[in-house]
Amino acid sequence: MPATDAHRPVVLDRREGPYGEVVLRERGDHFEIIANGCFLMDTSDGRSERLLIDAALAALPAGRPAPSVLIGGLGVGFSLVRAAAEPRWGRIAVVEREQAVVDWHLTGPLGRISGTALADPRTEILRTDLVAHLRTTTERYDALCLDIDNGPGWTVTQDNESLYSPSGLAACRERLTPGGVLAVWSAQPSADFGDAMRNAGFHAVTTKEVAVARGVPDVVHLALRNH
Repeated sequence: MPATDAHRPVVLDRREGPYGEVVLRERGDHFEIIANGCFLMDTSDGRSERLLIDAALAALPAGRPAPSVLIGGLGVGFSLVRAAAEPRWGRIAVVEREQAVVDWHLTGPLGRISGTALADPRTEILRTDLVAHLRTTTERYDALCLDIDNGPGWTVTQDNESLYSPSGLAACRERLTPGGVLAVWSAQPSADFGDAMRNAGFHAVTTKEVAVARGVPDVVHLALRNH
């Protein structure tokens, strides 16, 4: 097979859902998820998705037994796998609104990445929209690890913009236990989003960066809910 063909993406599944089109592609040894023509993620790296989980756990106050975590976005499964590999986490809830993405993990090729984590008794998949879940549930979590867009200024759908608004951040704060951690993945740093987190009543606002091969680094925005 010519080298150019080896790196040409092959569409494995294409679905039209309530939020638009989602596509799973295979490119060489890796998988890619595309939403409405926008590249979301692939399986070529995963360092920043794992950092999303590790940084949240490290930021939690010491001595909190079996903290619960809500992961916003199943994606290619890297964040879930990282959480399930850490015995200190208690309940691991994953919100995913795209049935196609859930299917790709439960019965499709992404199961080779997430199968063990999905079978973990701590893991629960919530088939709903993250923004709606945060605004309607009464449950609280010790950590919210959110990765449903390319960042606060680069959302997959317009509906997601409200997550990063004052009311959306207020909903995040209400869903956290006192001292809980909000961690938000972004494809680029955003000083404005850091200010928005402070204005929403969070403190200890920081960012952690992961260098990428080209362009600006991936970023995890971190903040703590006041007691």
